[in-house]
Amino acid sequence: MGGGRGGQKRGRTQRKHFKQNKENVWKKNKSSSDNPSSTSATADATNNNHSPWDDFATQNVAFEDYYKGQEIVSVEEWEKFLSVLHKPLPAAFRINSSGQFFEDIRSQLENDFMKNLEMEVNDNGEVDAIRPLPWYPHNLAWHSNYSRMQLRKNQTLAKFHEFLKQANEIGNITRQEAVSMVPPLFLDVRPEHFILDMCAAPGSKTFQLLEMIHQSTESGLLPAGMVVANDVDVQRCNLLIHQTKRMCSANLIVTNHEAQHFPSCVNKSISDNVKTGSGEDVGMSQLLFDRVLCDVPCSGDGTLRKAPDIWRKWNIGLGNGVHRLQVEIAMRGIALLKVGGRMVYSTCSMNPVENEAVVAEILRRCGGSVELLDVSTELPQLVRRPGLKKWKVRDRGIWLASYKDLPKYRRFAIFPSMFPSGRTCEIEMTETDNPQEDFGASGNASEVEIQTDLENRVQNDTIIDSEQSENLVTSGSAVDAEVSCLPLERCMRIVPHDQNTGAFFIAVIQKVSCLPAVFNKNSNQNGQSTYPENKVEKNLSENIVEDTSGVETNVSEDLNHQQSVLNEGDLHIDSLDKQSVLDEGGVIEEDNEAQGAELLEGGENGHEKKREGNRRLQSQGKWRGVDPVVIFQDEATINGIRDFYGINESFPFYDHLVTRNSDVQRVKRIYYISKSVQDVLKLNIQVGQRLKITSVGLKIFERQTSKEGSSSPCLYRISSEGLPLLLPYITKQILCASLADFRHLLQYKSIKFSDFVDAKFGEDASNLMLGCCVIVLAKGSQAAADPIKVDASTIAIGCWKGKTNISVMVSSIDCEELLERLSVRLGSTKDSSIQEVRPSDMDTEAKETPIDDARNLEVEAVEKAVVN
Repeated sequence: MGGGRGGQKRGRTQRKHFKQNKENVWKKNKSSSDNPSSTSATADATNNNHSPWDDFATQNVAFEDYYKGQEIVSVEEWEKFLSVLHKPLPAAFRINSSGQFFEDIRSQLENDFMKNLEMEVNDNGEVDAIRPLPWYPHNLAWHSNYSRMQLRKNQTLAKFHEFLKQANEIGNITRQEAVSMVPPLFLDVRPEHFILDMCAAPGSKTFQLLEMIHQSTESGLLPAGMVVANDVDVQRCNLLIHQTKRMCSANLIVTNHEAQHFPSCVNKSISDNVKTGSGEDVGMSQLLFDRVLCDVPCSGDGTLRKAPDIWRKWNIGLGNGVHRLQVEIAMRGIALLKVGGRMVYSTCSMNPVENEAVVAEILRRCGGSVELLDVSTELPQLVRRPGLKKWKVRDRGIWLASYKDLPKYRRFAIFPSMFPSGRTCEIEMTETDNPQEDFGASGNASEVEIQTDLENRVQNDTIIDSEQSENLVTSGSAVDAEVSCLPLERCMRIVPHDQNTGAFFIAVIQKVSCLPAVFNKNSNQNGQSTYPENKVEKNLSENIVEDTSGVETNVSEDLNHQQSVLNEGDLHIDSLDKQSVLDEGGVIEEDNEAQGAELLEGGENGHEKKREGNRRLQSQGKWRGVDPVVIFQDEATINGIRDFYGINESFPFYDHLVTRNSDVQRVKRIYYISKSVQDVLKLNIQVGQRLKITSVGLKIFERQTSKEGSSSPCLYRISSEGLPLLLPYITKQILCASLADFRHLLQYKSIKFSDFVDAKFGEDASNLMLGCCVIVLAKGSQAAADPIKVDASTIAIGCWKGKTNISVMVSSIDCEELLERLSVRLGSTKDSSIQEVRPSDMDTEAKETPIDDARNLEVEAVEKAVVN
């Protein structure tokens, strides 16, 4: 990843950062319980008859008044709705369906944990400590009736909790809120699809999309599709890379852009050749997507059960403040969508201003070019409610039924698109209107200024509510809201008390034709401006560019306003130290070039960055602080790797290997990319590197750093991530081991040739060339001398052949997980005739094993962990 933190070593995450757990706001605060006047506790906090969670049940009068007025749920179920919101969210997770052991893990959950925990009953009297989510296909998503904190504290659930932690670190499962799993399911993803995840961090949905394109792909092959995962925040991109690295996919690109300004990549010369039918196929002409996931930044009040600190932070201005940004992001997603493609718009908010109002504005702007799909028959066991057709807008303590009720001085903060009709009033703006009141002194709605304005609004709301609350609530219920004529009932609302989940909103939109040739981003279906002209727009540097769908749109390369409220979605990291998740291997920037790099949002020209001391000058790409992706074309190195491992000629190498260092002598890591990613990278180079790429591809080779490694005929070892992809094509430096010897390697990490149970295997191992090798677990009665046949069920690990021993090059956590999988699949009872190898028999001389690489693997295991 480009971008440095001066003087700090890059490329691997330091352990200390993962010890800084996020503050658990559900956890009982001793001082608050001792102090009856504490504002964080209820009046009866000391009542022993109450659940421990009641001590932290907070209230927000503005929240309750607002959602009562919006009639989110009926009056009869309001109390049930509110009571569920005050309970902690049950834990949920998803099995990685493309993983090698996903069937074993599912069977272990169904036949082991479910039965062992069937007598466990939680505080709510619910049985079934764990159960599969009925609406998720093939029992691949699971629900626990316990929150994360309860899982940690319950001794009966200790084994299950350890299983969750280890499987999550390895990538066999992903912890994810249940409702957050829903949007990707409605995208109808196929392996050949090009998919854009516009606001991807923290990455759980991106991981889910990668699973979908890899799920039905044969071993050793890559899907024809790909995923571009984008996020505006650099630090959240790091978190995104951490999450998706566990997937080990060569079909992923991570980018760092404002979603509403995601670049168009169009090569007009190729487009002209395609249109005229002349010339040969010279590659991709433009970057368009078959599927777009538009999970936009929102107020996040649907995650109150997971992040109860939102109770005290919530105010009306949060939803109103992000509405315009949400519309812009969604419209950009539509512009990047292929005709016939599908986009899912979603939020973890209950606010209709962020949900139905945005969808309605999309339909108005696009006219008949898009269709809001009715997906009520899909996932029939998922309990969902139809979208609202009427709602009101509230601003500074006043309920507004239509835009004409809005005071003129507030028309720079409240837009017609927030209302069901989307119509503007005919009253003209006067020169006395002051936009600075709503957009800050600079005239640009910066993140700080927006946040300040939101704070002012909540203070004003508090004052008004305290003085006129009774009148306002009465007037709010008496206001007749507009009713939309659009089919917004096709949207989906998921409310917490229907399925014991969080809240979510989903709308599925299909693009049926190109957008209008002349398109005004601020116009509704009647040609009226939904966003009043103001001085803020005049401050933007606007350029007319041709959209990839043949649409001319106004886009600004400037940061006209920041995303003031980030959609934490699957993981709220408000209080997480941004330094806690640093760059790692997946960011693919070389360690020794990254120190002192300075990360900025964008640089227009390539430049040379000076390094301290004897550090060489590092050539940069368009994006300052981010090294360009370089196609690795050093034939000598490539041929050396191919010959050493005997890699079959059918495996495509050339133009599929990339690095971030143009100096082949200094390349530490080599990454593999799929054909689809290759096409996007080539197009990006042709159009002037418009995409700011922070991570790409799958780490497949890594340079040896140990003393012994430098004496190997091949300086590059196969990485654990890349082994499954290469395994079917390797013909040299590969051996088949018995179950006993394979287990011993995993247990003791290093074994002398003479200490292997199978003497023939030890002899064959001693005859391998010095360096990296692959050990495959024998199947059934397969002998070491038999030809090795690889399929999807083949289990293999990367090892190092030293002068006297074989050492595993797999992290301890991976070894433990693999041993657990073997025990579940093959049984843990060992043959009494097998000679047991003791640690004292092992060769542990540092000179004989690549200790440096082993330690690096240990650190990499820590990098993949997300502290729970």
